[in-house]
Amino acid sequence: MMIFGFSACSHPDPPPPPPPTPVNVYTVKQGNAQYYNVYPATVTSINEVEVRPQVAGYISGIFFKEGQHVEKGQKLYSIDPQQYRGAYEQAVAQLNATEANQAKLKQDAERYEELSKQDAVAQQTVQHALADYESGKKQVDAAKANVSAVEVNLRYTTIYSPLSGTIGISQVKQGASVSPGSTLLNTISSENPIAVDVALEETLIPFIEKENKNNSLISDSIFTITLANQTKYPYPGKIYIIDRAVDPQTATIKVRLSYPNPVNQLRTGMSVNLKVLNNSGLQTMLIPYRAVTEQMAEYFVYVVNADTVAQQKIFLGQQIREMVVVKSGLTENEVIVLDGVQKLKNGSKVHVTPSATAGIDSIGRPVTDTSKRKSS
Repeated sequence: MMIFGFSACSHPDPPPPPPPTPVNVYTVKQGNAQYYNVYPATVTSINEVEVRPQVAGYISGIFFKEGQHVEKGQKLYSIDPQQYRGAYEQAVAQLNATEANQAKLKQDAERYEELSKQDAVAQQTVQHALADYESGKKQVDAAKANVSAVEVNLRYTTIYSPLSGTIGISQVKQGASVSPGSTLLNTISSENPIAVDVALEETLIPFIEKENKNNSLISDSIFTITLANQTKYPYPGKIYIIDRAVDPQTATIKVRLSYPNPVNQLRTGMSVNLKVLNNSGLQTMLIPYRAVTEQMAEYFVYVVNADTVAQQKIFLGQQIREMVVVKSGLTENEVIVLDGVQKLKNGSKVHVTPSATAGIDSIGRPVTDTSKRKSS
């Protein structure tokens, strides 16, 4: 007799779930973020003048050293004055002749008027004498105007500096032929103070308009520049001009700032970096940068909900040392994972390390929770 035994099929127990990941967390708080925005900028002159001749001729003298400072009214060039001096002398001689003729016509008119009172001359003769006298006066006026015009041309043969500043390399040599309007002799740029031009985002317009109204109260650190060799320029600047309109293609507005330049360290055309202090006084969301993960040029943090985490997309602003500004994506008092993000994914279970909840101190540095702050 055969006896068959049946045994129940046994299945192995499922593996236990992985233990919660221990993490440090950070409680999101608002703080007053102070940081610098950096913009490329160009040094330019507040005043710059092209020196051009106003009469034609040949350069007969150059009276300055190229690249040096010149004063307003300083003699720079001379144009051969011979033809203009000759024309001036001729005009003066013509004026003298017309004045002598006018004097004769005046005497004739006065004599005929006297004779007319005695009925010794025809009235028509008197009228002709008076008309000749009036014509003579007009000829004198015309001769005087001609003298003035020729005298101006003679004065223009000497060219003076229209402003104080640095003069460039001469574009003509002695003996060169020049003509008014078309020939550039040189360029003079004012150097102290000097300007820096920069294009700023249109969102900064309220800030720069406010600073423009308070120029006399501006802190030394609001507008600073860094030179090409990475050294900080020692003098602070202030707003000089805000352009009339925003560029619609770039959504920026041109701003010109003024800087002292006592030793001519800044020169027109130099490229510098302008640092603008962001100190609006508004409360800003700040978190430690190490809490942020990047995926495909997008930024995320892990928000703690009870014992699990959810990946949350955020939009970042300026990084300030170990902190970073969060423009959007987080609200105050949310708790995010600070350390251990490499081991997490959306929905992971976590275990918050005791006394690891962090906040933000008065100058934007992370600190621990209330109990830990009291112990410190």
